[in-house]
Amino acid sequence: MSAGLSAARTRAALRTSARVSGELLLILVMLAVTLWVLGRMWSVVWPLLVGLLLTTLTWPSARFLRRHGWRPALAATAVTVAFLLVVVGIVTLIAVPMSSQTDELTDGVVEGIQRLREWAAGPPLNIGDDEITGAMDSAVARIQDSVGSITTAVATGVGAVVNGLITAVLGVFLMFFFLKDGPRFLPWLARQLPGRLATDVPVVALRGWETLGSFVRSQALVGLLDAVFIGLGLWILGVPLVLPLAVLTFVSAFVPIVGALFAGFVAVLIALVSNGLTDALIVLAIIVVVQQLEGNVFQPIIQSRGLGLHAAVILLAVTLGGSLSGIVGSLLAVPLAALIAVVWNYVREQLAEPSEEAATADG
Repeated sequence: MSAGLSAARTRAALRTSARVSGELLLILVMLAVTLWVLGRMWSVVWPLLVGLLLTTLTWPSARFLRRHGWRPALAATAVTVAFLLVVVGIVTLIAVPMSSQTDELTDGVVEGIQRLREWAAGPPLNIGDDEITGAMDSAVARIQDSVGSITTAVATGVGAVVNGLITAVLGVFLMFFFLKDGPRFLPWLARQLPGRLATDVPVVALRGWETLGSFVRSQALVGLLDAVFIGLGLWILGVPLVLPLAVLTFVSAFVPIVGALFAGFVAVLIALVSNGLTDALIVLAIIVVVQQLEGNVFQPIIQSRGLGLHAAVILLAVTLGGSLSGIVGSLLAVPLAALIAVVWNYVREQLAEPSEEAATADG
């Protein structure tokens, strides 16, 4: 004999569902408004984020100097200058060897193109010079028809480069001020906030800072592993410019997806023009294997240990960030997910009921 539904319980369940749905809707609206405001302020928010990430990378050196009697301004200046020198050294290490072998690489490219034409002219393709010339003329005609689009794309690319340089300069300046005055921020923030916020917000901010530092260090370790394995493969094959390519691989690891593709393309191109097609294919295979290990093994494991996030969460965060905001979204997805986890864990700590032992101790 089946029992009928209780009208009172049904109404109570509907009221609870409606209340919870309304609260969730308000939270989603608040998040949407927050994201909209951040988007409108992105020209300020992006340099701020870059400055914070650079500060997490350089803060251990500044802290060491401060603990050994250096004044904050002097320590921040020394670390900032050293950081700029390291950046200039890395650029020089990549650019000088490549520029010194520009003629050799150019001749290799021309020779490689000629080899491809000879290979295409033979079996099984049997593509004659007339067909190749016709295809090239057709490509030139298409390029001429698309001059306007190409000009627009070039202008957009130049604008992106200029914006990137401005962001980098602002990020370095902000890094200097963070290194100099960073330890004063949390006490100042606590004095500005009322009530319990004066305790909660500084604690969450400190945990978030530690999380960002862990992210930068783990990303550097992943880039180092990429550089070592790919550089070792290039060295075994006798590809020139091994050290610049390894440094380029390490630096590119901080720019997800595009950075790895760019560094891999450069390595394969140099292997092609210097060692031939076979070694270029071997280099391509090495890069693909290393990148698969990085994306599916190294990065999730290292970052999950350092950030307290499961490897699957990191993979999903990078995928979602890339689909929403491209390169920038991929770069910020993991630290943002880690910061959300920091806030969530702190809220859970505050909302959790005290254990029986704690209640007994208080009693």
